[in-house]
Amino acid sequence: MKAVTLAEFGPPDVLTLTDVPTPEPGPGHIRVRVRAAGVQPADTMMRRGAAPPSMRAELPAVPGNEFSGVVDLVGDGVAEIAVGDEVLGWSMLGSHAEAVVVPADQVVRKPAAMPWEVAGAMSASGQTGHRALRELRVASGETVLVHAAAGGVGTAAVQVAVAWGATVIGTASEGNHAYLRSLGATPVTYGDGLVERVRAAAPQGVDAALDAAGRGALDASVELVADRTRIGTIIDFAGAERLGVVGLRGGPGARSRERLGELVDLWSQGALVVHIAHRLPLADAAEAHRIVEAGHGRGKVVLVP
Repeated sequence: MKAVTLAEFGPPDVLTLTDVPTPEPGPGHIRVRVRAAGVQPADTMMRRGAAPPSMRAELPAVPGNEFSGVVDLVGDGVAEIAVGDEVLGWSMLGSHAEAVVVPADQVVRKPAAMPWEVAGAMSASGQTGHRALRELRVASGETVLVHAAAGGVGTAAVQVAVAWGATVIGTASEGNHAYLRSLGATPVTYGDGLVERVRAAAPQGVDAALDAAGRGALDASVELVADRTRIGTIIDFAGAERLGVVGLRGGPGARSRERLGELVDLWSQGALVVHIAHRLPLADAAEAHRIVEAGHGRGKVVLVP
């Protein structure tokens, strides 16, 4: 099969489309013929050799940690998934390929109406945002501040929080303010004066804050949220340690079939939108990484075999 591979760590150009052996599922595993696979910031970190522990691998390696596709082979002991099922799921490595093998409990069934690209880009950012809100104990009637609210994780977190009945204040550039309003958030511009702008937008106060931006977002958050156990970051772990707030690190335990199933249910109810900004073939994986690393983009980048 064809797969995006890297034989050395480095810039996007180290990614090449190569022929690799098609994987075979062992007991409890399934093989999925990939129809779409999202590209995450964590994938670019893996390519640079700066991946979190859950995504470290010996080279050569195939990046990619979320996908959608059709099951074409099941291993022994798999009863709940059958050949021909349309699914979406995650694998911390290996998704940027024509096929991927994963444990059967790392997929859920794809609704028939869900586009392949949406399904392939839902798991990683969606589960990260969902898990962060759970750890920060966001509840109905509360106000949550989401930094970088127009990004992949921010977009998911905004919509999940709104679905749970929370009021959301989201930081973004002016060009993304209308987009955030369409998701149900009140937008504010980041940068100097952020604390004052958030207080004006949320005179009732802020109960929790999620940092998906870095760049001083935590320093602003501690001025706005009294309980530091309700301030979390998915990016600024040095700042989290310095300020005594929560570092929301990923890993196998951060994702679950139940969490992904809840996101799919929200999509089916019209409460969760996954905006696809770029759809590229596997051969253009290097360009996909450049787009993701440029930042400030709205929506997800997906690779399509």
